[in-house]
Amino acid sequence: MAQTPRFDHLGITVADIDHVAEFFVALGLEVGGRMSVEGEFIDTVCGIPGSRTEIVALNFPGGGTWLELARFVHPDHTPGSPDAMANELGLRNVGLEVDDIQAAVDTAAEAGYGLVGGIGEYEGTWKQAYIRGPEGLVVSVAQRIG
Repeated sequence: MAQTPRFDHLGITVADIDHVAEFFVALGLEVGGRMSVEGEFIDTVCGIPGSRTEIVALNFPGGGTWLELARFVHPDHTPGSPDAMANELGLRNVGLEVDDIQAAVDTAAEAGYGLVGGIGEYEGTWKQAYIRGPEGLVVSVAQRIG
């Protein structure tokens, strides 16, 4: 029997979970819950014996898909590539559709984060920009204009 998948969530491992959560809340997401996980379940799923993680669930207005921020309490995280460019293999950005791209860029700038490049426009239908946020995370913000 074939399975019909649906997108559930995107997980991001971070070092400073509160700081990263604040960044996404400033962009319009809402904290949906917070918990710690340890024991046989997480050891099995992650393949890391003795692991313990703290999780913050960030919901999108209107529900549906959510963003999971996880901070490993044990073992400690290992550094990623905070200056990764779009052509580096791996997950490169979290994409958010926004009503006002300039307001999103300004909000990020007020928190000390800037653009990777600039605000581009695609064939009169979209404006899009990459914001490099905390811990090198890249958030793609896009505004439908046509």
